[in-house]
Amino acid sequence: MKIEKLNARQPIAVAILGFDGVSALDLTGPLETFFAARVDDVETERSGPYQVRLIGVTGKSFTSESGLVYKTRYTLRNAVLADTVIIPGGAAVQMGEASRKIAEWLSSRAVGIRRIASVCGGVYAVAKAGLLETRKITTHWKLVQDFRRQFPRVDVDPAASFIKDGKFYSCGGGTAAIEMTLALIQEDCGARGALSVARELVMRLRPPGDRENSLEPLQFECGPMDRFADLPAWIASHLSDNLSVELLAGRVCLCPRHFSRLFKRFFQASPAVFVEQLRLDEARRRLRVPRNSIEDVARDVGYQSADSFRRAFERRYGVSPLGYKRNLRIENNKIYRSPLFAA
Repeated sequence: MKIEKLNARQPIAVAILGFDGVSALDLTGPLETFFAARVDDVETERSGPYQVRLIGVTGKSFTSESGLVYKTRYTLRNAVLADTVIIPGGAAVQMGEASRKIAEWLSSRAVGIRRIASVCGGVYAVAKAGLLETRKITTHWKLVQDFRRQFPRVDVDPAASFIKDGKFYSCGGGTAAIEMTLALIQEDCGARGALSVARELVMRLRPPGDRENSLEPLQFECGPMDRFADLPAWIASHLSDNLSVELLAGRVCLCPRHFSRLFKRFFQASPAVFVEQLRLDEARRRLRVPRNSIEDVARDVGYQSADSFRRAFERRYGVSPLGYKRNLRIENNKIYRSPLFAA
């Protein structure tokens, strides 16, 4: 594959932000797409039109929602100026410290960035930076209602694969992130270069705003039980909030009693048990990160005290949070002492 348009220029600097709780697919989709745009040429030694860097938001290492651990040389503090910035999705970017840090960083750097692209929930951080008022964006259909409530001055199109408004790009996640990245490559390398990448990835080029074969949100709101479809994603992004039955019932416009009955039928668990499961599953993921203290994890997933968190964690997993962290350290030491990792 050869991409000729940018051969004479310096590579375009692309920064992909990463943080604890990032969606691995939202991060690796754009990353692998930019990598596929490399130039296979002996003279350039497989150099390419892009210089892609992972930028750690919460530190030089971070763990995805699915447990993948990423390590990078760069953080927001020492990140060099980038031409294009990609903000992936993940529950952590819709709330909490990662969202705040990204928003503050974007606010101070946005003028010098040529393109800012968000994937799925990554658009929350861009909106919190105050950069999207009166602009048009898209995001995952499950997040549309919540996003509109939080940012009423942003125009949301829930059906487009991805959207360009000025220098701001947004998409719904999954394969839409790859389609959006292909559009960025087309801007830089021309249609021929982007088509070569699309063929390698078995994707197709789509224009911004294209709705062909996209999901129609109304199809998810047809029956009364379908009101619950976006609840898990919303709960997962608000674990530190008060998630009472009354509040959850209000989100789907039902009385608490009827809501509890339908919820149990839909999820095979009471609202309280379901919320606790999400909180403890998220806590377990966060405890895998060595620098996260038990007290901080307890607070971030919605427990009033470390003691109540400890009791709930031990009841579900049969081990205390401290014991869980110790076991992880022991297992990691065994792995890295294995002959597989010998020099």
